[in-house]
Amino acid sequence: MSATDSTLAARRQAAAMPAAPAALEALPGRRRDLVPVLVILAFIAVALPVTGSLPTWVTLTVAALAMGMMLFIMASGLTLVFGLMDVMNLGHAAFVAVGAYTATLMVGPLQGLLQSASVWAGMAAVLAVIAVAMAVTALLGWVYERLFVKPVYGDHLKQILITIGAMIVMEQLVLVVFGANQMLLPLPEALRGSILLGDDVAIERYRLVAVGVGLAVFIGLTLVLGRTRIGLLIRAGVENRGMVEALGYRVRMVFVGVFVAGSALAGLGGVMWGFYREQFTVAIGAEVLVQMLIIVIIGGLGSVAGCFAGAMLVALTTNYVSFLLPDLALVSNILVMMAVLLWRPQGLYPVHKP
Repeated sequence: MSATDSTLAARRQAAAMPAAPAALEALPGRRRDLVPVLVILAFIAVALPVTGSLPTWVTLTVAALAMGMMLFIMASGLTLVFGLMDVMNLGHAAFVAVGAYTATLMVGPLQGLLQSASVWAGMAAVLAVIAVAMAVTALLGWVYERLFVKPVYGDHLKQILITIGAMIVMEQLVLVVFGANQMLLPLPEALRGSILLGDDVAIERYRLVAVGVGLAVFIGLTLVLGRTRIGLLIRAGVENRGMVEALGYRVRMVFVGVFVAGSALAGLGGVMWGFYREQFTVAIGAEVLVQMLIIVIIGGLGSVAGCFAGAMLVALTTNYVSFLLPDLALVSNILVMMAVLLWRPQGLYPVHKP
């Protein structure tokens, strides 16, 4: 049989075979929703002519991005616990305060690095402080989950009452240990000052560091939840806990790990926010609790991408409105939340779409 005859026979055989069922066909890729991103970019673009000055617009925008990154770091732990574990932990702000206060303990041992003119020495000092603060808040988160959260799983009202009470207790314990005076967390000398872009635009060095840390956290969380086995277990445990446990996995331990990770992220956010403020009290976490809740709500419960987008939107709104209409600064975030929920009631990037 010639090659042509073989080809014709193969074609006839393929035509006679039944079509592959739809379930075996290649699944289409998940569409990426770019609308919230475009809305945020449009918001930034509209702010340029409104502010009336390019240097002012650049300064406000970069400052908002840095602030948004720090808010995202603090709120990311809350959205993991709230969205994935269905635990309303309003005591999350206390972990921010503990992270900032723990950082002050490292000022003495790392004084040489903090006062060094080397950028690498300054970054090393910041990373060392972050590591210690995250370790302390992670351990505290494990104890907190055992004592306060475990007894009230599944009861939101009790969770709200107990976690608020736990936050008050933790803040008072911090005052007992550290005192009621303002705490100082000096920024490393190498990270002070600004970088000049042209003659009129100045960007603070620490804001660039905050942007870098925030992006690293966002990328890390996205990869862990979307590309790793532990991320698969977390998402599967949220969808169908009974099935995952029937396969031999201890979902309960996985969720404890999520709570500990969320507490550690709050500690990281506390360090970044403490360096930004340089002087603070025990209320450093409670001061941003409302903003964190707004970010989690408008982003979509349990959504890291939504939390990131929500943090950017809240920070941009706060900076622009504070500059243009200072009298509306206090209510601007509430107005943003109302607008987003009227547009998308489940948030910008809901995990479970209707």
